Amino acid sequence: MTLTFLNLVFVSGILVGLIQGSIDEYKEQYSGDVILTTLPTKNYITESQRIVSFTESLDEVEALSARYIEGATLEANYKTKSRASDKADSVGVNVVGIDPDKENELGDLSSALLKGEYLRKGDESGIIIGHYLLSQYSNVDFPGQGTLDDVEVGDKIRLIVGDIRKEMTVRGIVKSKVDEVSIRAFVNDSLLRKIIQRDDYNVDEIAIRISDPEEAQQVKQTLINADFDKNAIIQTSNESLGDFLEDIINTFSMLGAFFGSIGLVVASITIFIVVFINAITRRKYIGIMKGIGISSLAIEISYVIQSLIYAIVGSALGAVIVYRFAIPFFERNPINFPFSDGILVAPVDETVIKVALIILATIIAGYLPAKMVSRENTLNAILGR
Repeated sequence: MTLTFLNLVFVSGILVGLIQGSIDEYKEQYSGDVILTTLPTKNYITESQRIVSFTESLDEVEALSARYIEGATLEANYKTKSRASDKADSVGVNVVGIDPDKENELGDLSSALLKGEYLRKGDESGIIIGHYLLSQYSNVDFPGQGTLDDVEVGDKIRLIVGDIRKEMTVRGIVKSKVDEVSIRAFVNDSLLRKIIQRDDYNVDEIAIRISDPEEAQQVKQTLINADFDKNAIIQTSNESLGDFLEDIINTFSMLGAFFGSIGLVVASITIFIVVFINAITRRKYIGIMKGIGISSLAIEISYVIQSLIYAIVGSALGAVIVYRFAIPFFERNPINFPFSDGILVAPVDETVIKVALIILATIIAGYLPAKMVSRENTLNAILGR
């Protein structure tokens, strides 16, 4: 019964945890709990500084990062080309201007460094690059996305934004399973602001982390009530992801329930056999009990109780294994999938439903064989005929 419980919880929990891990990383490293992005009709978030000041004043807000984003080109072989007609080793990229301290406070970007060092505030010649932009570190091909060849920490590359060209030094290489991090390049916001001549300090993204993630919807509504939805698209992290990942989670939950139900059927058959053999070997005693006036129903209930003990004790032991050991273990040691760090997801309400299914199946599996044996002719049972 313990293994049946674990089968029901683990299969769906790992499948859902595969996607949930991806969602958690997206929230931790990129979007925060609430994210503001540019309206379709605008080039940036208008009145950005007023929004930032208001948001930072909210008690619920723990960290905030305001980002400048601009389409750019990174070029690696501009010094070694022998002729101007030679093909450039270049890649189109969204370059992001950040306050390194605030970005690190929000998403701990420095912990995602594969090589090199994190940006220092005020460093206007340094750049960190997502690993998907470098051929030697990328094993994923994005449509229309090229890569730079043989670029390492300390190398010089050229940043081209419009007509502006600036030589940059690669300070670090970021490796993340969040695409919004791994296909971007990051520079200090002061530099990018100068390049794009954004003197009004209006930004393109504002990511907000909340001390209690459950209050994300409340903070979003507070911003809407302040009429900031006229300046930006305001979404919780889950809303910014859309329905795609949520649909995958629901699909994986259904698959987990299907595979787990097979184990539930096997457990029910096992309980049926155990109770049946138990009752058959005690036919004589059952006949004697019926002979002295104990009803068949009482005997059947006693075997149902026996089955319930199997189910309850087995499920309780399984719950201890899952919540005391398995979930903490996977949180400390997530499964390294290519696109996420998988965890074990086992919501208590869903687990209660699964325990109820185990108990229901066990009651039926225990009652049927007990009824078959207890309804046998009393005299035949006593005499073993």
